[in-house]
Amino acid sequence: MDRASVLDLVARRVRLRAHRRIAWLAHLWGHPVADTFNSFEATVRACLDDRDTPDAESAWFDSAEDVQPLNDRLLEVEQALDGEDGAGLQQLAEMFRLSWPEMDLLQTCMAPAVDPALGAVYGYLQFHAGRGYATEPLAARLFGYGRSSLWNPGCPLAAWGLVIAGEPAQGEPAPLAVDRVVIDWLQGELRMDEALVGMIRAIPPRAPLENWPVDEAARLARRGIDQGSLVRLLLVGPPSSGRRTFAADVAAQFGIQALGVDTTEISDSRWPDTFMRAQRLAALGGAALVWHGGGLHRTWPNSVAPWPIQFVACDMNQVIPPCEYAIDHRIELPAPTLDERRGLWKASVAESAAWPVDEFETLVGRYRLSAGDIVSASRRGPASSREAAGYARELTRHRLGELARLLDCPFTWDDLVVPDRLREALEDFGFEARDRAAFWESPNARRLFPRGAGLVALFNGPPGTGKTMAAQVIAADLELDLFRIDLATVVSKYIGETAKHLSQIFARAAQMNAVLFFDEADALFSKRTEVKDSLDRHANADTNYLLQLLEEYRGIAILASNKKQNIDPAFCRRMRYVFDFPRPEKNERRRIWRLVIGELSVDETLSRLEATVEALAANIEISGAQIKNAVLASIFISRRNREPLAMKHLLSGVERELSKEGRSLGASERERLARDA
Repeated sequence: MDRASVLDLVARRVRLRAHRRIAWLAHLWGHPVADTFNSFEATVRACLDDRDTPDAESAWFDSAEDVQPLNDRLLEVEQALDGEDGAGLQQLAEMFRLSWPEMDLLQTCMAPAVDPALGAVYGYLQFHAGRGYATEPLAARLFGYGRSSLWNPGCPLAAWGLVIAGEPAQGEPAPLAVDRVVIDWLQGELRMDEALVGMIRAIPPRAPLENWPVDEAARLARRGIDQGSLVRLLLVGPPSSGRRTFAADVAAQFGIQALGVDTTEISDSRWPDTFMRAQRLAALGGAALVWHGGGLHRTWPNSVAPWPIQFVACDMNQVIPPCEYAIDHRIELPAPTLDERRGLWKASVAESAAWPVDEFETLVGRYRLSAGDIVSASRRGPASSREAAGYARELTRHRLGELARLLDCPFTWDDLVVPDRLREALEDFGFEARDRAAFWESPNARRLFPRGAGLVALFNGPPGTGKTMAAQVIAADLELDLFRIDLATVVSKYIGETAKHLSQIFARAAQMNAVLFFDEADALFSKRTEVKDSLDRHANADTNYLLQLLEEYRGIAILASNKKQNIDPAFCRRMRYVFDFPRPEKNERRRIWRLVIGELSVDETLSRLEATVEALAANIEISGAQIKNAVLASIFISRRNREPLAMKHLLSGVERELSKEGRSLGASERERLARDA
């Protein structure tokens, strides 16, 4: 007998018990029940004579010859339900820990859903045509429980939503109905609750990355299950790191399907009911739930016992409320290794086999993408390694949100005018940034420098000496985004807020393909002070926390300051690169004047102004930024006067820049410069 026949057996069982009950009432009153049902006066007399007792009814069933054929047929049906033909019901009782009385009540509710004609029988037995539905008193009399209670809001039938109680009329018993999901499941169909549509989807297992601890996670889950405990595996990692796929791979070890539950759109008021329905679906489908999304901060209800294996896909620093009835195991998903990234690109983009090897290896090594990010980038069909690199940057560009601003990086090494020694040191920094990926995958390197995988530099020097441009040049050379951290957004007067913002910045940036740029870093990385009040204590705590974040950060960060003396020495000790940007000397100033005038004016202007440039470079000590601004101002002055760019215009631009510092050129100095030009 197939599983669908179990519903026929249930309907037959309820029908036979109803038949016996009608026979008893006919015997009791000495006339057909219909006469009592159709007469209000007779109904009242039947209720008042109190002869319809459970004990008397049970004794009559045992002794009356006329009812024995019904008893025999009922016994045959109930034996079938207790055997192989009733396996579905038995499994249902085991899954949801239903008692025998609860199973009888459930079947009372199921029968009219299978055979709607039984609704008329229910109304007949309850002496009211409007009561054509299951009730607790009806089930109690049909199944021999007398006046015992079979239903309460805390029983498994109610907690799991298998039976739903309607709103009763005054003085009436509550109408009870089976949830359609039970009927469908017994017919071999797993129905999705309407309340879950759009938030649950199946997660297919895929070949795991080599460094994923799938076997270890399965072992932890199996050990907890063997001890009779609920196991929650907290899968920690950044977005698109493969946490849900990892969960599906672990679930596959147990031969079960993983179902992802997106908690983002679940309101607080709907949370308990949605949680129950999701757990019920997992139980009926033999699946493992993978909770993810923006609603993971909620505490799990204790009204139902979840399926033994649960997964929670959470972010790196996310706090998941403990569950008093679950054993939690935190598993941090490692980032893909170089070999794994290489394999993912080749598997996702078949055309990559024809890309130039050096460009492909740059893509693999420079962009620390997760498995999901690589798959997302590949869906856009990159035609080259450079195009794939552009997609890689776009994928993670938004993650810092309002905490940072993306800077344009239009400059090259040819635009950066600094002393030769500084230039060479900056190129060393850039080389390490390009080459470090493979180096830090060496076990020996990681053992000797467990916190040394990050690359942090301090650019120190007066304003306008090229610190920001150097950061832009390096980022452009690396083909990485450059983000300036907005200190106004980060630093807060409220206790704990600064640390919170810093944590967000470093956690998000760790999963990006970018360079962090802290301008005016002394405002954030300042020296710790003597503790005189609570504000000092919290400021020092923020500094200590920032030290820890900087030490653990595995990306590239550049700090720029013109007040190195104000930066806490502990920060400097943690930086392997400290660059001093001096004010430009004469030769450097000459190069800057030539570069800027050559870029912003017509071709013959620079050759015409060679002597002027030489005089300005030799006699006016200003920074590179001031030279740029002076040239820009002078060009507009000359355009306004409709004159070719000349010394007088350039001197006006210089005067404008000097005035910002309270400086000026004397009349004699201006005359001398004019003569030299």
